[in-house]
Amino acid sequence: MSVYRRLFEAYGPQHWWPAVTGFEMIVGALLMQQTSWANVERAIGNLKRSGQLSAEALASARVEAIRRDVKVAGLYRTKPARLKAFCRHLIERGGGDLARYFRRPTDVVRRDLLAQPGVGPETADSILLFAGSHPAFVVDAYTIRIGRRVGFLSTDEYAKVQRHFEDRVPRDVEVYQEYHALLVRHAKTVCRPKPRCGACAIRSICDFGRARKPEGRGVPSGE
Repeated sequence: MSVYRRLFEAYGPQHWWPAVTGFEMIVGALLMQQTSWANVERAIGNLKRSGQLSAEALASARVEAIRRDVKVAGLYRTKPARLKAFCRHLIERGGGDLARYFRRPTDVVRRDLLAQPGVGPETADSILLFAGSHPAFVVDAYTIRIGRRVGFLSTDEYAKVQRHFEDRVPRDVEVYQEYHALLVRHAKTVCRPKPRCGACAIRSICDFGRARKPEGRGVPSGE
């Protein structure tokens, strides 16, 4: 929580996930693999313009029609079929109603999500947290990079890293959402593969940062 408080003080609220609706967030999470958010935004915009941005529309659409809209997000042979299959799953489990779909125990929804093609732990937990408001801590490469450098992680195994955070951070949806967003922000602006430790808000409690010579001051506003 000391890391969380210092990052929040340095960067402020991040207003994540960058999506208008819960369903849009889910579509974005499913399309994010091996591409940039800019490409995902373009794909979502295409789906909106073609009238396909709904569970019902995507579940009934031809894969070729979906592919035309989302090919900008890459993996054009797999993502359209997975998106269609996921929307059919939403309809089967909740009639396309996200509130109904997520109105189940977290572990039950998570098992359902992980059973869908192309949905791994990070994607499942992102959907749970940001679309379903379930307290599931999202772990990604940024989480592991910062956690290892600070000194409170000795593994990159998803379940163990997640448990480490969930055992030490209050199970609060807003805190989990903000913490994930702050870790992403910090990893992109300061704690890069080649870190800018002199500009780091958590350097004084970071094993890696304390071992490096000062190289500058201040926290950048972003890039």
